[in-house]
Parts: sequence; C-alpha cells; structure tokens
Amino acid sequence: MQRLDGQVAIVTGAARGIGRGIASVLAAEGAALIVADTDTAGAEAAAAEMRASGLDAAAIATDVTDRASVEAMAYDVVSRHGRIDILAANAGIYPMSGLAEIDDATWDRVMDVNVKGALHAVQACLDSMLSRAYGRIVLTSSITGPVTGQAYFAHYGASKAAMLGFMRSAAVELAPRGVTVNAVLPGNVRTPGLEEAGEEHQRLMLSSIPMGRFAEAEEVGWAVRYLASAEAAYVTGQTLIVDGGQVLPEAPA
Repeated sequence: MQRLDGQVAIVTGAARGIGRGIASVLAAEGAALIVADTDTAGAEAAAAEMRASGLDAAAIATDVTDRASVEAMAYDVVSRHGRIDILAANAGIYPMSGLAEIDDATWDRVMDVNVKGALHAVQACLDSMLSRAYGRIVLTSSITGPVTGQAYFAHYGASKAAMLGFMRSAAVELAPRGVTVNAVLPGNVRTPGLEEAGEEHQRLMLSSIPMGRFAEAEEVGWAVRYLASAEAAYVTGQTLIVDGGQVLPEAPA
C-alpha cells in the first residue's frame, strides 16, 4: 500500500487502548496525526511518544459528546494543516451493567459517546473532505452487538450495532462525493479496559478465541490503515472483523 505521507488523520479516543494503537499505526505510515481525546494528559503523552519516534503528532482536547468541542477540533486541524483526509471515529466507552440495572443516565451516556460521538466527528470533518472530494472515515464498532451478544453489555452492544446502521446510510450518501465510510469490528483487545474487566472475564473471553490470544491494539490499527488507504477507494459501507476467529466456533475453542 502507498504510505500516508502528506495526509492528515484524526483519531478520536486515542489517548489509550485501541485508539492509541490506531493512531500509532497511521502516524508510522506517514500521516500527520491528531490525537483527540477528553483525557488531555493522556492525549499529550500519546502524541509526545509518537514525536519522540520522529513522527508528526499533536494532541487536541476533544469531547465527542459536545458538538462545539468536536467542531473546534476540526477547525483547528484545518487551520494547521489545510485539510482532513482520514477520520478514525474510535472514541467509546465499555461499561459493565446488568440489564435490570441500566438506568436512563447510563444508557444515554453510552449512546452519547459511542453513537452521537461518531456522528459529531463525521459531521465536523465533512466540509474539508467534501470540498476536495476525498475522505476516508473508519468507525470503531465491535463484534459485540453487530455479530455477538454478551451478558452485562446490552447498552454497549446496542450502541455498536447502531453505529453500523449509521455507517451504511452515510456510506451510500457520501459515495458519489469521494468519501468512503467503513467500520472495524474488534473482538477482545489487550487494553486497559480489558484489564479492568477482571481476570475471570479475561479467562472466559480467551477461551472463545481460536487463536488463543487477545489482539494487540496495533492489529486493529492495521485494519483501519487498510480502510483508510488509497487502495481501498472502492470499499465503502463494509465491516472488517478483527477478532482472531472469535465469532467462528459453534462451541468454545
């Protein structure tokens, strides 16, 4: 694949976890990388780590649930770089809650971050992309919701399934205008969030993965990198599962 030299990429939720893995891959491939996250210190640390490796990276404090915050971030990026080529709308939360305990505030928070946050990020980048008839948008969904179900994550699964409905309609609308919209569906990835879920949860998840290991965040990043490439120009409205074969077995591996 052609490198991403000269391209400008935004990754939301890139201070840690999957987002940080995506950001590191895109930056290593030559993109000018914007780490957008509510965790200002974490975003600055991620960008500084990339710069220490000779990469082009900057952090911008961004709350994807706040339309004005996302619009200000996109405006800042265009002011600095003159364009936005790639958006990895990755910001998301993964709370565990029993079905009977999900209250309106919890449900709304998950939907606001995971679904409305993706909408805000896409909308904020559209003017730059449409003005040049070029853009690559990649959403981070999940196997949970679109493909599988998991106890205690009904709100999360609903949000990740909703992202795909949004993606498909957006892809149809934007296809004639040079902008593709796709999604990666990670399985279980070695992140702080997975560690916080506890050893029993990790043991159960690991038992269902044919490859016998969790993904590294950068492995999701490489899937995003393909969908963000010039070579993926004829791919839109599609999902790419990155799960080590987790959705395949009829019984635990």
